[in-house]
Amino acid sequence: VLKETMSNQQKRNRLLILAIFGMSIIPFLIAWVLKENPELLEGRTSYGQLITPVITTERSDFAGFDQFTAQNMDQLPGHWLIVNVIPHDDCNEVCRDAMYKTRQLQLMMSKDLIRTRRVAMVFKDVAPEAAAEWWKDETRLLRVKPNEAVIKKIAAVRQDGVPDGMLLLMDPLGNVMMQYEPGFDPYKVKNDLMHLLKISQIG
Repeated sequence: VLKETMSNQQKRNRLLILAIFGMSIIPFLIAWVLKENPELLEGRTSYGQLITPVITTERSDFAGFDQFTAQNMDQLPGHWLIVNVIPHDDCNEVCRDAMYKTRQLQLMMSKDLIRTRRVAMVFKDVAPEAAAEWWKDETRLLRVKPNEAVIKKIAAVRQDGVPDGMLLLMDPLGNVMMQYEPGFDPYKVKNDLMHLLKISQIG
């Protein structure tokens, strides 16, 4: 009886270990499958344009644009990033409208808000003091400067040049996977993002 009890306990322990392992590895497998098979996302109508192949990035590809962001770079990995692209040395009206829309978008995320972060990706060398006017009412927006390799990868997606007001979605593993044209509808971006959050369960 003692042997049988010990054997049952060992089986339960093995099952528990396997369950914990499965719970930890499955989200990453889903993300990898989506990365390798982006056509799986095309089974429904998406409002943005899927970037294929995805643009892969590393945390080290980005630097904090200002002191606030430099102190909070640890918030980038593990979150879905809603990325406002600022390709020129000025954030014009279209650019500022896009940032306002992503602010509204994130507020619409409700309980999933904590799974996302908003990022302004600044391509040019602009003085942080000058750029502060672009986001003077923002308290949580992260501002990053990508390296030249990432800038070239994004530029390669846009044969006619990266426009002001362009929006990108980046998954928690650092893959830039969707793009939206200037003047995008935040409600439609929300629909795409909610779908991605639902099927991935990561970040």
